[in-house]
Parts: sequence; structure tokens; C-alpha cells
Amino acid sequence: MQMGMIGLGRMGGNMVKRLRDGGHTVVGFDMNPDSARDVDSLEALVAALDAPRVVWVMVPAGAATDSTVETLAGLLDAGDIVIDGGNSRYTDDERHAELLAAKGVKFLDCGVSGGVWGAERGYALMVGGEKETFEAVRPLLETLKPEGEYGLVLAGPVGGGHFAKMVHNGIEYGMMQAFGEGFATMMRSEYVDDPAATMVSWRSGSVVASWLLDLFENATKDDPELKNMPPVANESGEAKWMVEAALGLGVPTPATAAALYARQTSRGGADDILRVVTAMRAQFGGHITKIDEIATH
Repeated sequence: MQMGMIGLGRMGGNMVKRLRDGGHTVVGFDMNPDSARDVDSLEALVAALDAPRVVWVMVPAGAATDSTVETLAGLLDAGDIVIDGGNSRYTDDERHAELLAAKGVKFLDCGVSGGVWGAERGYALMVGGEKETFEAVRPLLETLKPEGEYGLVLAGPVGGGHFAKMVHNGIEYGMMQAFGEGFATMMRSEYVDDPAATMVSWRSGSVVASWLLDLFENATKDDPELKNMPPVANESGEAKWMVEAALGLGVPTPATAAALYARQTSRGGADDILRVVTAMRAQFGGHITKIDEIATH
């Protein structure tokens, strides 16, 4: 098939590589003139594609995606297809679909997982939209997914793909937090001599074996105690959206919420909170915590 890709960063660029290796023709555009783009504007990208066109949007969620979809709505023709493969919030998808539908343009939202390894391993794809539109682009999706039976699903109507990816990322938060807590517990125990090697041993035969453990082994080969890794983890929004959605649906998500708060705390968000707690403890109980004592622990 032929497709246009908007956004040639770490994800988009690797997806283009996998698609081209699979025999598809891809016209790439990125705002960065130093990227490996084929055209220098959205107008040029649309002009380079044969109708009916397929355009994949792989830019940051929010304003960048909104602006790109709005521009495409004015450039594309009825029967064309837009796929949003970024991490947009599922509630944005309905708005984008309605905007494009007014011009006769079809829309799919696609949650993409695979990171920088996707070009080699393939990407897990969670799609939302009409089945007819999904089937029209299936050859592209089949090339992007991993080999084998799994890795591609039509999750539901518009919004379903990004909703599924949101839940996927919430689960990912919880899994990584659990591994981190286990590693930290072993690091502080006299009973485990090599926590990293112990966790790596779980890659075979264990019920917690996973690709995350494979990546953990990569990270600890040269730094088994992860001393060179900063103790700060950013959060990109999906876990927060999942907790909000779950609250609205009456679903308790304590593991996801705890992992989310741990990341926010790592970025210094709890400093003022803990200063208040420490100040109050000092007032009512005389519990004095000195800065130099903290630095030695």
C-alpha cells in the first residue's frame, strides 16, 4: 500500500522503516528539516499520495495532534483515511472523527506499543473505528504488528484504540513499580547478594517472566545496582487518564494509582507536602529531622 506518515521521531521513523521493509510506499513529513522527510509540508504530502489516501499522524498528543487533524480536514478528500497513532486521549478521538467525517474523511485511532524496539520486533496495535475502515488498512497494520497470531486488535469504535492503550500503559506502570519495589527490597537485604542477577533469573520458568525483565537485564549488565540511573520517572498522562476513567466507571485501581503517585513524587512533587508533615511532627512530638541526617541515609 501507499501511506503518508506525519512525524518521523523515534516511533514514527522506525515505523516507516518497518513499513518500507515490508514493501509499502511511505511519504514522510516532519516539521524538522533535518529529519529524513520526503516532503516539506502537509500540502506536499497530500499531493504526493494517490487517492484514496491513507495518512498516519504520529505527533505529540494535544495541540500538535489537534492542529494536524484540523489542517488535514481542509486538505483531504472524501474517502481518504486518517489514523492517529499517537497517545491522544480517547475523548479527543470522537472530536477528531466528527471533524473529518464532515468532509467525508474516515478516521481510526490506534494505540501503539513497542517503543524503539518496534522496527525489529513489531508493534502491538490497538485500533478504534469502523471495521470497514480497519480492513481497508489491514495490510499496513499486518506489516507493523509482530509476526504471529497476536499483536493486532480492533478494540472497539472510535476511541477504543486509545482507551485500550491507556489501560495498557496503566498496567505497565504497575508492573514496573512492582519490579522496582522488589529490587529495592532485595538491595537492602542481607539475604540476597545480587538482586539484579536474581531478577534476571526469573526470565525463564517464572510466572513473572516478561519483556520488561529482558529490558531490565539490558539495563543492569554494566550497572547491576543502577547507581548511574537517576531516581526520577516522568509520567506521560495515560495512567492519570486511566485512574480518572476508572473512577467514573466505579473501578478501583489502587496499583495503577500508587505507581502514578510514585512517579509524581520522584519529580519532587511531594517535597512541600513532606515539609508540612515534618513540621507538624516536630510541633506535636518533638520529632526533629535534620537535613544532614537525611543526606547520610
